[in-house]
Amino acid sequence: MKLEICANSYASAINAEQAGAHRIELCQELQIGGITPSFGLIKQVVNALSIPVYVLIRPRSGHFVYSEEELKTMLYDIEACRDLGVKGIVSGALLSNNEIDKNSSKRLLSSSRGMDFTFHRAFDAVNNQLNGLDELKTMGIKRVLTSGGASRALMGLENLKLLLNHSESKITIMPGSGINATNVGQFKKAGFTEIHASASKVINPLENENDLFSSNITVSSISNIKALLQNISENE
Repeated sequence: MKLEICANSYASAINAEQAGAHRIELCQELQIGGITPSFGLIKQVVNALSIPVYVLIRPRSGHFVYSEEELKTMLYDIEACRDLGVKGIVSGALLSNNEIDKNSSKRLLSSSRGMDFTFHRAFDAVNNQLNGLDELKTMGIKRVLTSGGASRALMGLENLKLLLNHSESKITIMPGSGINATNVGQFKKAGFTEIHASASKVINPLENENDLFSSNITVSSISNIKALLQNISENE
């Protein structure tokens, strides 16, 4: 089983590699679900890591229905990622009825040629996930990140199993959201070959808390990642 760490900073990315993760998804602002990281952060991380770096392409928080102008921003970001040596893109788009926006998603996929492409957790808002999975397979998308439509992957495990069976090994179902060392064994036993986790801890270096701003940040933890990998190996 491969472990993808959702890394929200340079520190998280470095910790992921040092702990033995197989790759990272780089993003920023996880507290709002993640957005596209800065050009500088992408370059810094790609230059520092030897494991594959995938990048989240999401121009803002909120819904996944994008205007033509927003889509152009996403396509430009994908071009920049290619120039920087990024190995994979994590993105996707929906229609206003919460069905997959096939036209926009195809454009994102086409722009990502030469890089791996993961359809992100916008999939969890799709009304009929089995039909949605068929659409992704038809488009040639090779991986989908999903919690099975639940707030946490463990809560959506039964639906995730249905998706895994329906995938017919043509698309990788990668569970994500709330996966940790205590529950990863259930996903391993269910037959999933990849998982996604932040494995993070809260850090606040300030001696005196400022009431005007939140001072807490989250960083992927070496010890948490190693615990995940240990429990994965114990369930081989």
